[in-house]
Amino acid sequence: MAPAMRISTLALRSAMAQPSTQFVVKRAGFRYYSAAAKPKTLKETFAAKIPEEIEKIKKLRKEHGSKVIGEVTLDQVYGGARGVKSLVWEGSVLDAEEGIRFRGKTIPECQELLPKAEGGEEPLPEGIFWLLLTGEVPTAEQVKALSAEWAARAEVPKFVEELIDRCPNTLHPMAQFSLAINALEHESEFAKAYAKGINKKEYWNYTFEDSMNLIAKLPTIAAKIYRNIYKDGKVAPIKADADYGYNLANMLGFGGNKDFVDLMRLYLVIHSDHEGGNVSAHTTHLVGSALSSPYLSLAAGLNGLAGPLHGLANQEVLLWLTEMKKKVGDDLSDESIKKYLWDTLNAGRVVPGYGHAVLRKTDPRYTSQREFALKKLPNDPMFKLVSQVYNIAPGVLTEHGKTKNPYPNVDAHSGVLLQYYGLTEASYYTVLFGVSRALGVLPQLIIDRAVGAPIERPKSFSTEKYAQLVGASL
Repeated sequence: MAPAMRISTLALRSAMAQPSTQFVVKRAGFRYYSAAAKPKTLKETFAAKIPEEIEKIKKLRKEHGSKVIGEVTLDQVYGGARGVKSLVWEGSVLDAEEGIRFRGKTIPECQELLPKAEGGEEPLPEGIFWLLLTGEVPTAEQVKALSAEWAARAEVPKFVEELIDRCPNTLHPMAQFSLAINALEHESEFAKAYAKGINKKEYWNYTFEDSMNLIAKLPTIAAKIYRNIYKDGKVAPIKADADYGYNLANMLGFGGNKDFVDLMRLYLVIHSDHEGGNVSAHTTHLVGSALSSPYLSLAAGLNGLAGPLHGLANQEVLLWLTEMKKKVGDDLSDESIKKYLWDTLNAGRVVPGYGHAVLRKTDPRYTSQREFALKKLPNDPMFKLVSQVYNIAPGVLTEHGKTKNPYPNVDAHSGVLLQYYGLTEASYYTVLFGVSRALGVLPQLIIDRAVGAPIERPKSFSTEKYAQLVGASL
């Protein structure tokens, strides 16, 4: 080749580094085409968006920062800040009538658009994480690379495994889960870098690395807790060429059941994010706003998820249904179920799995699981019972008059599907919820650090002060 036609190594490398699908190098009238260039990684995709997001927020605050976007009533103050517009959450928005949207996309749209495993019917959890962080639907190639990256980061430190092994089987699985994640703080790249002194603009970088490492390790930790408490303590190794949902299912001991693996993928996607105001999401964000590492922040959020009014409800539903079957016996008529519902309410108890703080219609996450059940286990007795309750409970709750939303939420169905495939230990279900919720709350934590979100510090008053504010005398 003549000197004029040679391509320097530096020029070639520079061209190959470009994010386009192919690169072209011109010399002396000739064009040299490469094969398809390597697609952007998740980190590269997110990093490219940061400057634009920061400018968007600055512009919004500068031009509209003084505008009032809502008002707070005294009922909201004493009602748990219900409905108060005060949080920024990019990944999802929950509409009272239509349910959750992930970056503007409904659950059915996510099921259609997000990449699936070969031979699988449900979207991969890697895809929802990518979507929540960047707002973009990843390609199958990008998701496959993310699966491999998580598998490569999955090794759990020996001392954390030993810590789990030393936990008594009587310690609730969620307590063990939170304990193990807190212990992983020892590995925090963010904490170590902050201690040395880093530029604020680099906070997101270390938060990203911690979040990726943490998510990668959750299946191993979750599976070890399950196998220790309920099985023989042995956990299958991570498969480097498998997706996140498969690895979790396989390490739990259910990798040989294709339908369970697909259920686990669906479960991880639909439980991942549900706006920023729920306890687990808000707590993770709040603790993270103090610049606590992703490990400490997620552990705090999981402690909130463990409450019976939040994630523990999926355990409560299955126990309630089992109790119903014992008390009602073989008479599962509409009238007997209606009576049992009234007995539950008249005893001062709630009907678990029904009602929601925001939703006023059937939870789309419930619907997606119901559709899965209709395809895979239409004749299962417990599924039939859930369907029967679904037809009767809204009428009873409406007549009762104390439930703003008489329709089922996601918790009303998930346990029934898990028990069908043999994962019958209801006290463990919230751990799976926790693995999924990490996929939703950690993207927002990365975003918070990237855009420089401040520490959260709302104003509080005493009851006496509130009385003064509304002109009341106590």
